[in-house]
Amino acid sequence: MLLKLEQLQRAGSFKPRGVLAKLATLSAAERDAGLVAVSGGNHGLAVAEVAGAAGVAAVVVMPENAPARSVAAARAAGADVRLTADIPAAFALAGELQAAGATLVHPFDDPVVLAAQGTAGLELARDAATLGEPPTDVLVSIGGGALLSGVATAVRALLPDTRVWGVETVGAEAMSAALAAGGPVPVTITSAITTLSAPSVSQLTYDHVRELVHDVLVVPDADAVRGSVELAEHAGIWAEPAAGCLVAGARTVVARHPDARLALVVCGANADVADVVGAARPPA
Repeated sequence: MLLKLEQLQRAGSFKPRGVLAKLATLSAAERDAGLVAVSGGNHGLAVAEVAGAAGVAAVVVMPENAPARSVAAARAAGADVRLTADIPAAFALAGELQAAGATLVHPFDDPVVLAAQGTAGLELARDAATLGEPPTDVLVSIGGGALLSGVATAVRALLPDTRVWGVETVGAEAMSAALAAGGPVPVTITSAITTLSAPSVSQLTYDHVRELVHDVLVVPDADAVRGSVELAEHAGIWAEPAAGCLVAGARTVVARHPDARLALVVCGANADVADVVGAARPPA
């Protein structure tokens, strides 16, 4: 099994790839207007870090149940963090701020962001090919779908025989719902994994996944939490449950394809250790 360690990136996830690329495309007027981002945690933290380093003002809108460490870190980076009741309310507030003149850095409905997230897949495919035994199957978590879309584009271009799988958690099934409906539809978020909790995917990410992804797997929150613990215990890696869900997904892939050689894109590490360990502990 190959692990692409995106949790080691600055801000603790793959997200700065997209934010840096988007910032590079903005005009001076768009920068001066200030950035606004909506996020379950990782995207908002990346926007805060990148904007702070570039001297650009940023407002980050997160739901109240976003990881406390992400909220604190975004504020420490200089962002104006605003909390809402849930993720749909966060998207609504971000839309209001954009309408008032701020420059939106969307977490997934942006071709620049999608392409930049795909550089993780480009690196994975090139490194795996260099090893001489590339993976038969690559697993990627799904929030709004930009990481999966970008990785699938790169992997399928360089390793055309490799299957790419998406993994969601129960109660955050925006891509599964879109595939069943034939296009993006709103979903009710009940999953506790906030960094995967997009209220819908976009047409952009849906189109990529429909064309390039082998299948989308859905696992319970409890399995995602256990996956984080297993990555710590067996691989010495701390990863948030948004990445832990890939462990459960990997078991499904191996059950279907016993000779599979797996690659997992470990997307982030922004979850409090005590919270994850507590959630993994069986009830008394």
